[in-house]
Amino acid sequence: MWDDAFPSFLIGLREGLEAGLIVSILVATLVRAGARNRLAQVWTGVLAAIALAMSFGAVLTFTAASLSETAQEAFGGTLSVIAVAFVTAMVFWMRRSARSLAGEIKEKVSGALAMGAGVLILTSFLAVGREGLETALFLWTTARAAGESAGPLTGAGIGLVLAAGLCWGLYRRVLKINLTKFFTRTGVVLIVIAAGVLGYGLRDLQEGGVLPGDAAYAFDLGAHIDAGSWYSTLFQGVLNITPEMTWLQVTGYAGYLAVVMTLFVRGVRGVRAGAASGAGVPRPVAEKPEPRAAADGSEPRLEAEGAGSRPAGRPEPQAQPDPAVRRPEPGPKPAGVPRGRPAWVVPVAVVAVPVVVAGLVVALGRPKPSSGQAVAVSETECGKGFTAPKPGRRTFRMQNTGSKTAEVYLIDPGTGSVYGEIEGLAPGTTRDLVATVADGTYAWRCVPSSGKAVTSRSVTVSGGKSSAKAVVPVSENDLAAPLKAYRAYVEQGLATLVTQTRTLDADIAGGHLGKARTDWLTAHLTYSSLGAAYGTFEDFDKKINGRADGLAGGVADKDFAGFHRVEYGLWHGQSADRLKGPAQALADAAAGLRQAFPAQDFDPGDLPLRAHEILENTLQFELTADTDEGSGTNLATANANLAGTRELLTVLRPLLTTRAPKLLPAVDADMARLQKLLDAEHQGAGWTPVERLDTVTRQRVVGATGQLLEDLAPVPDLLEIRKSA
Repeated sequence: MWDDAFPSFLIGLREGLEAGLIVSILVATLVRAGARNRLAQVWTGVLAAIALAMSFGAVLTFTAASLSETAQEAFGGTLSVIAVAFVTAMVFWMRRSARSLAGEIKEKVSGALAMGAGVLILTSFLAVGREGLETALFLWTTARAAGESAGPLTGAGIGLVLAAGLCWGLYRRVLKINLTKFFTRTGVVLIVIAAGVLGYGLRDLQEGGVLPGDAAYAFDLGAHIDAGSWYSTLFQGVLNITPEMTWLQVTGYAGYLAVVMTLFVRGVRGVRAGAASGAGVPRPVAEKPEPRAAADGSEPRLEAEGAGSRPAGRPEPQAQPDPAVRRPEPGPKPAGVPRGRPAWVVPVAVVAVPVVVAGLVVALGRPKPSSGQAVAVSETECGKGFTAPKPGRRTFRMQNTGSKTAEVYLIDPGTGSVYGEIEGLAPGTTRDLVATVADGTYAWRCVPSSGKAVTSRSVTVSGGKSSAKAVVPVSENDLAAPLKAYRAYVEQGLATLVTQTRTLDADIAGGHLGKARTDWLTAHLTYSSLGAAYGTFEDFDKKINGRADGLAGGVADKDFAGFHRVEYGLWHGQSADRLKGPAQALADAAAGLRQAFPAQDFDPGDLPLRAHEILENTLQFELTADTDEGSGTNLATANANLAGTRELLTVLRPLLTTRAPKLLPAVDADMARLQKLLDAEHQGAGWTPVERLDTVTRQRVVGATGQLLEDLAPVPDLLEIRKSA
């Protein structure tokens, strides 16, 4: 998350500081002019600008969500390019204007004071609103590139809070900021970040079909770079440099960086040279030094590069009234506020207007149900009121008008493929089903809790450019053969386990503790390779592989049993006599499991779930050394878990190949990468303990496991047993 937060932090800090400087100078000038009663007009403009920026962000978010997948890519890519243009213009403007920013703002404030309340509100609104819109646009594109909003929003929030603190410090005369140096240094970083945003935007435009070259890769380092490593995550989050990039991305990234950075650096050198020679910095003849803040600290002192300071000992001149500032006449009401109108009317109006407009835009832009009516579901009718929807992302309001709970599926009636589903739609309830509709034939299939499935009439959709992904449903019968094959694998493994635990028991009974350590690992790895069946083993798993966590007595608790209890004793100097009981109990539990397993209920729906869960446990327990009781063999257990996952995928491969042909090659590559990392820590009969791994190696192993888990994540959904099948 934090790697995605840095670019937004920088934007929030810069934009917040720019807007905050304007507001602080507005407030200070009003206080100096004796017009405190007009501060409300400044805050009204600020609130209106904030409301506008937040409304703009809401419109971007919800409008994009209503587009088709292809249109979202094109929309996001276009806004990314626009955001880069805004950021580039901002960087150059701040570099050019930082030296004279305070003076320019004061001139505008003086003019606004002379023209009345409306202009003062408009001045603060425009000053803050521009920064707010730029920030909202950049945050939206950054969040979209990151695939999550927590990091970008957190970074921007920290930047804005810091900017507000700096501006308050300036107002109270406790801080000095060299604006030219600040905006120059952050400008260099922002140019690099903007180059990454441009590259990401170009990629989106390619995927949206706006630009060509979608498959023309300049490089693809996916097989050589660990996508889950810290450095890969950092590069992708901050710089938007990914392991694979197209030629257009690389050209746009490098071209933008070369041209814009060169112009920026040349401009900075030109400004410095002009400052050093006294040329290039126009100085009005009648210019007077900036007045220091009043005794109450009410006006900020903003220092820019090259600004002088008053010699020590020289008396500070008294602030003179600004002839351009019209002081308000004494009276019961501030100028520009008609009598009889409550003071809260204008602030509420300027805040409410952008919110209402944004709400209307979102409401009118959101997808409507296909026919403008709810689609009825019952035991006898399915899809009543269903008409051909328009292509794109669509929302259907499914209403159960029957008396039984039902599962509802949007399907291709020709193949039975599922585009969307609602499980457990209770009688009398209405829920939304969101699905992408493309060219093709569609129908509803309703499956009541008891009774036969009902299928609606088919409708045909044409004229769409987007593609819709469908899942071929899986039935219990489809999983029957994989389940039979996996049960045979488990039964064979349990037979081996019984033999190995008896050998371990004999070692300890004979006092051969050195041999017992070797045989302990052999037996434990056999059990660890049966991970997909753990849920079926019932109470036997606690007796065979229980942990001390949660037990009142910890490792000394009488209920601590199984492999980890024996492990603790073997590697903590316990005698053979103390280990005879736990070792015999372990061997008995293994034999009991082998005898009970053929009659145990093994839910076929568990197989797809275990494809993901085995390695989740590996990541949570083995790679954190949480289950190590002294042997230091967590990586060996992780290797056994990987072998068990590989065996499970072997029996599921025929079903996955037809449903997700691109998934298995990616998973195979991930498994090979993780296997190579684990093999590197296996020397002879020994394994490197997790705690002794260097930081880089440990991060690589964790990253490779995380990437494999990410690629395995679709398996449960692809092979979920659906009643529509």
